[in-house]
Amino acid sequence: MVDLNKVALFCKVVDEGSFSGAARSLGMPKASVSRQVAQLEASLGARLLHRTTRKLQLTGIGQDYLEDAKRGLAQLESAHQRLLEVRANPSGVIRIAALREFGNRSLTDWIVEFLKKFEEVRIELILTDEPIDFLTERVDLAFLASRPNNANLVARRLWTASKILLASRDYLERRGELHRTRDLRDHDFVIQGRSLKAEPLRLSARNSICTVRPHGRFSVDSAQAALRAAVGGVGIVLLPAALAADEVATGRLRQVLKPYEAESRAVYVVYQSGRHLAAAVRAFIEFVVAGALQLSTRAVQHKTKDVVTT
Repeated sequence: MVDLNKVALFCKVVDEGSFSGAARSLGMPKASVSRQVAQLEASLGARLLHRTTRKLQLTGIGQDYLEDAKRGLAQLESAHQRLLEVRANPSGVIRIAALREFGNRSLTDWIVEFLKKFEEVRIELILTDEPIDFLTERVDLAFLASRPNNANLVARRLWTASKILLASRDYLERRGELHRTRDLRDHDFVIQGRSLKAEPLRLSARNSICTVRPHGRFSVDSAQAALRAAVGGVGIVLLPAALAADEVATGRLRQVLKPYEAESRAVYVVYQSGRHLAAAVRAFIEFVVAGALQLSTRAVQHKTKDVVTT
């Protein structure tokens, strides 16, 4: 295999006119420069330079080799610069898969902002709750709720968000405030699922754990729709704090029965391991990581204090 460092060093020696000049220019010992050029000649099985006490002179083969080497090194430098420019200015198509709820909320907002920032990028977004086959779907990255059990995939956790109980001010004025978990038996829930027959909810706070079987008049298998129903005063809803951060910030919803929460939910960005990430894909991942950090910070802030409205 060609050692490009030695090739570049040989060109430098010729440009400087001596081993000493090349050594000074590169900050290397003269002996190291001479030795590496000799190693290059040995690997080629040909003498490139005539060495005399007064000057260096290229051999005929050395002259031909120098021209080809400089041309090749220039092409490599050009390729290197093009890659740096591409990384600085991401372009091309990114194909993304995501769970429907995540895609309909935070992810789409991030995509809109990303496309404004990087005008040479195009995005294909697939929203599905079905398992993703990266090769069949030609997916560059996916956003999933669990870490995949696949050694060929890299999973980077964006955040872990607990689910909290939320209700609108209108609902609480009509139905009354909640002071303890047993009060939930007298309240309606916005039930998340395909049936009004809801599964029990397991809530915990410090060392206290309780199980509640929610009941209500409205069920829907969409967290986004459940959020809107809760804002409309239909009932209490259990949702990730990050998903409801805007509604809490504006006072449309208020957390109830602090500090009780349900199980945590994680979101992962997943991509294939051992694969060179295109500049656009890498830039999008970093963009989303920054957005997720900001969203998680806001959720934590709103969990630790009530929003006062007038």
